[in-house]
Amino acid sequence: MSSEKLQTAVERAGGAVPLLRNSPIRPHTFPVAAEFSNWRTEQSAWRDSCALLDQSHHMTDLFISGPGALRLLREHGVNSFANFAPGKAKQYVAVNPDGYFIGDAVLFYLDDELFDIVGHPMVLNWLQYNAEVGQYDVTLERDENSYDRVSGPPKQYRYELQGPNALKVLESATNAAVPDVKFFNMADFEIAGHRVRGLRHGMAGQPGFELFGPWAEGDDVLAALLAAGRDFDLVRAGAKAYSTANLESAWIPSPMPAIFADNLRDYREWLDVKEMGSLGGSMDSTDIADYYVTPYDIGYGRIVVFDHEFVGREALEAHASDAHRTKVTLVWNSDDVAAAIGTLFEPGTPAKYIEMPKARYALFHIDQVLNDGELIGLSMDAGYLANEHLMASLATLDSTYAEPGTELTLLWGEKERSAKPQVEAHRQIPIRVTVAPAPYVQFARSSYRSARLTR
Repeated sequence: MSSEKLQTAVERAGGAVPLLRNSPIRPHTFPVAAEFSNWRTEQSAWRDSCALLDQSHHMTDLFISGPGALRLLREHGVNSFANFAPGKAKQYVAVNPDGYFIGDAVLFYLDDELFDIVGHPMVLNWLQYNAEVGQYDVTLERDENSYDRVSGPPKQYRYELQGPNALKVLESATNAAVPDVKFFNMADFEIAGHRVRGLRHGMAGQPGFELFGPWAEGDDVLAALLAAGRDFDLVRAGAKAYSTANLESAWIPSPMPAIFADNLRDYREWLDVKEMGSLGGSMDSTDIADYYVTPYDIGYGRIVVFDHEFVGREALEAHASDAHRTKVTLVWNSDDVAAAIGTLFEPGTPAKYIEMPKARYALFHIDQVLNDGELIGLSMDAGYLANEHLMASLATLDSTYAEPGTELTLLWGEKERSAKPQVEAHRQIPIRVTVAPAPYVQFARSSYRSARLTR
């Protein structure tokens, strides 16, 4: 049975904000074991030794092939494709015709006329729609994540090795020196008798490789990695720890996709409402556009290149010269966090429950950041970092307030309780926050993107 279309759902709910605010859709799940030991130890592993994370199940793949594949990607991406070639990857970003962010994903250039774009469905949906309605000579193959897949296993396994011992584990598993590979470039390895492709990557800001290949070979490769890791303190990281890795590397996973303008009605009439998610947090504007960001607001200005024509280029050029917000890390005041949790043990209505290690309870979790009661930014992802012994969130702030050390206030909890099943009766509370750089971890800021992997 087909799902309700997004445009129909928006009209039924009386607008995008009430639809998403009361949506029963939970945040994307990581359908792997929650913990293999405990999430604190697993978080520490990518800082102290080596963590192995299973990425096989929670992301969607869209394989795009054919003579028109590169043109489709170029015409809907803000990235430059000037030096893009097989064996490379990039963080692909798409915007709407008004220059506002739709989504991002990792784009793998696998072979001539063959690409795999991997991530949350937002940008994949956008590309699939435009491929279907546009004049592109392409073939699409979509592999849903394991939560949404109707039947069968994934097409590929995908394992992430990261941490200071990642290189040693990989050399032990391959019985060979790891080649000198630049960030977001790929190399081939042989593990357990199988060809394994590896992307030089690091989700938590630590050195590592994302390893992938045919699903049928995944168990062999996993067993070889675990055996190789015994001498190097390898720790398997489960869903709880994995969900926080982005907080250290400063990737914001779910900004609000800017797809509700009048000029995108046809897209909403094509898109199933189940492809959207729920809206949570203290941001309470009735205008969905107040939740939008540009690539500049969330740290993607460095990858916007106006060397080609793409959807939204003219508008994005205007945004480039505007005053825009700055991505930062907000360090939450530990006393205020402890007090908020303490309300669970006091009479009366408590604060909104702060779940650990990830405090996000909606796919699009957007909290107000205030200065003397004035809205000056949005906090969009929050959690506990065992390596730093603190709560932190990723935010975009008016640049005047983005200097590290600036003290601000984050409003936690919903003004009016929504119908989301994960929201209990609670009261809003202010939490003091201090602005810090993004990425927060010094190694991620200074080393892991620019350096090659070396012993």
